[in-house]
Amino acid sequence: MSVPTKTLGSISTPDRLETRLGALELVDGVPTRETAETVYDHLDFVHALNAYLNGFPGASTQALLKGFHEAGVEDNAILIFSELMDSNSLFLTANADTVYFVGIVDLTSVPMVIETPPLALALFDDMWFQWIVDFGLPGPDRGEGGRFLLVPPGYEGSLPDSGYHVGHSRTTRALLLGRSFINENPGQDPAPTVEVIKRATKIYPYAEGGFGTSIATLLKGDVPRDPPAQVPETVFVEGSGKSFNTIPPNGLGFYELLNELVQDEPAGSTDIELMGQLAAIGIVKGKPFEPDDRMRRILEEAVAVGTATSRALVFDPRESEGFAYYDDSAWGLALWVGGYNFETPPPLVTKEGIEPFPTTGVRALNSRTTFFYAYTGITPAMCMRLTGVGSQYIIATKDADGNRLDGAKTYQVTLPPDIPAARFWSLTAY
Repeated sequence: MSVPTKTLGSISTPDRLETRLGALELVDGVPTRETAETVYDHLDFVHALNAYLNGFPGASTQALLKGFHEAGVEDNAILIFSELMDSNSLFLTANADTVYFVGIVDLTSVPMVIETPPLALALFDDMWFQWIVDFGLPGPDRGEGGRFLLVPPGYEGSLPDSGYHVGHSRTTRALLLGRSFINENPGQDPAPTVEVIKRATKIYPYAEGGFGTSIATLLKGDVPRDPPAQVPETVFVEGSGKSFNTIPPNGLGFYELLNELVQDEPAGSTDIELMGQLAAIGIVKGKPFEPDDRMRRILEEAVAVGTATSRALVFDPRESEGFAYYDDSAWGLALWVGGYNFETPPPLVTKEGIEPFPTTGVRALNSRTTFFYAYTGITPAMCMRLTGVGSQYIIATKDADGNRLDGAKTYQVTLPPDIPAARFWSLTAY
């Protein structure tokens, strides 16, 4: 019995394929040497482009780390903007309406305790921008401030019975990103808010068997009793008016930044698929990143295409992306599609309570690319419709007629009534 001609036709490869790469030549199904070189260049480009689009969160955190160090902020210190932030400090879409306090927590040796101020809107993320825990208004302290304990990957020591809000990090460093409000201060003076932050915020190593561990637990003999931790004075570095950069570079430097992060952090600290994309372009933990001239050209082109793609998503998203905040409006936010994990849309908040949506089972890739290209920090509170607790950030890049905003023109913004903001809302032009 012979194989039907239709079946053979559906599985056969012709000797010439017309593609976006040009004509690809094969002989009896085997690519010619020239075609093989063409498709391998393209394959490396695809891996490099995916590494750019999917690896941007990691490059962004590493850029924050380098920027903080450039500004003289060592790990476990706090960069605070006592007179608010301005454009001297290069951050992605920061504002000039709240007091920022930010830093890197070093978890290399032991878990770290962070005592947090009241009434902050703040979070801890790991170095791949994977959410750990919120603190402040959306956190378990519910805005009262408290003791948080960040635990590094692979930690085998004891943890307290209670007394701490515990978060587990997949990386050996963690980001502290916080903001506090000034709108209720007389004349919106930031000084009282700064004083509260400096008085309350402390970062120091955790001592096993101390506060939070009961005597009953100690008597079991399984928990060492470390000497009480000597709480060092937390260093605050002034950021207002300071010139430094926290934004990832274009060009080959983007991949060099990702390589630094891969070398710094443990294997398995993020998605294995992303690590495969990085490995495919030569970024492998424990190995030097040394692209040859051919690969350098491919990487440079991938960054160029990745940059243009990300900017198209941010400034000119297709309607099908689903970012719109209102129907027939230019205002939108990428997080509406898949929420903070880019998989489950944020829940509805109704008079009857919280109505969660089911998990989609797919990663909203374009939403993730859009969000991290424009913003830093990720938390469920970034798009939480809980007045007085959560926050929402919507962006517009076009006017009511669909024309791109022009810095040389003057615009009028028409706001709907009853904006659901208990603490404050603001409008920032970038």
